[in-house]
Amino acid sequence: MKVVKLGGSLLEQPEKLNALFQSLKQHEDEIVLVHGGGSLVQQWLSTAGLHSEKQSGLRVSPEPHMSYIVGGLAGAANKILMKQAIASGLKPIGLTLYEAGVNCVRQSESLGQVGLCQVSSTEPVPALLADLLMHGYLPIISSIGFGENGEWFNVNADDAAVAVAATYNADLLLITDVEAVLDGSGSPLSHLNSESIQQLTQAGVIKDGMEVKVRGALSAAKRLRRCVRIGSWNVMNNPFSGTQISE
Repeated sequence: MKVVKLGGSLLEQPEKLNALFQSLKQHEDEIVLVHGGGSLVQQWLSTAGLHSEKQSGLRVSPEPHMSYIVGGLAGAANKILMKQAIASGLKPIGLTLYEAGVNCVRQSESLGQVGLCQVSSTEPVPALLADLLMHGYLPIISSIGFGENGEWFNVNADDAAVAVAATYNADLLLITDVEAVLDGSGSPLSHLNSESIQQLTQAGVIKDGMEVKVRGALSAAKRLRRCVRIGSWNVMNNPFSGTQISE
């Protein structure tokens, strides 16, 4: 199984989404998609006249905001992806982290309903995803989670993808709007590890949004104990494209 995390910017790029889903039709591996959709959530909150703020990159999610956050992520963003997948001839099915067998807890009181994923090493792997994949469905999982008592949570999409990959011992691909991490001359880097990431970050080669993506991929690689690949949609068909991140 491969878990593919889609960057929220792809929701606004139907051509790239179409290319991605077309490539999935030719893919032999079992694929599970995990997505966020921060810009769409921001639109929903702004339209409702609600002020939204972030702490360390995480959207503060008070309970009164959650119906809009859930509607934006598990509703609109998820169904935009389903719409494109159906148009591409696939059989998508929209899920949350709960259906994928990932439980969540509150990360901190100050963040409200921001969730932290819990991955159990003792619980049996849920059968639902395997059954869906066996019957030809494409699971599309939003980064909305639930707790033991039914509390709903807004989960960072990268963390959600890592949790799903860890639950199923699956490979993880982080799909973004760039082909790979680039070096100082603009050429793609095929591999990065902790040491080279530190060097390139200090030199200012990896910075801003790409630094966040790379550090997230490195964190995922350490947690999963396997390489994580970051790149554009065509990384699906070319295992040598994109940038491989390892410890």
